[in-house]
Amino acid sequence: IEGYSEMVLSYMRLQSDETDYVFRKIAVDPLIRKTLRRFARLFIGGKLSVSFEGTGMEVVTDEKWLLIVLEQVISNAVKYTPPGGKVSILSENGMLVIADTGIGIRKEDQPRVFERGYTGFNGRGERHSSGLGLYLCREIMDRLGGKISLDSEPGKGCRVMLAFPERVEGYE
Repeated sequence: IEGYSEMVLSYMRLQSDETDYVFRKIAVDPLIRKTLRRFARLFIGGKLSVSFEGTGMEVVTDEKWLLIVLEQVISNAVKYTPPGGKVSILSENGMLVIADTGIGIRKEDQPRVFERGYTGFNGRGERHSSGLGLYLCREIMDRLGGKISLDSEPGKGCRVMLAFPERVEGYE
């Protein structure tokens, strides 16, 4: 309930013209560790393993809004990965990658998963999907000047890639 409440509040704040972006150079690893600690009980309860040795990434972004994206993507990885599965977080080609060995996303659903309200086959089957999580992530990443994309194969898992801008207007 807390997660869904936070998502709705983030969605409402994002729709406001008064959104408080504070861009600065930040290290990504502490945000990842904070998110992993937040979901530690879910990893343990789901018998999931985590692979994260640090990315060393530093990006210019808004820390609060990036944390929302990380929490949503990692939450999805936990939610859709069966017991015994694995969630990996790494840096690859300058992007942050969150990969899981979960149920994956059907090819026909992939082009639409970032649309507001779209739940796809898995979301309808789980009945725990609002269709707002990945939409919110796309909106936030767009506003931060970055990109979010995914690659998935049913039964083999999903890889979510976060790309950050090299420069942010007004930040030196």
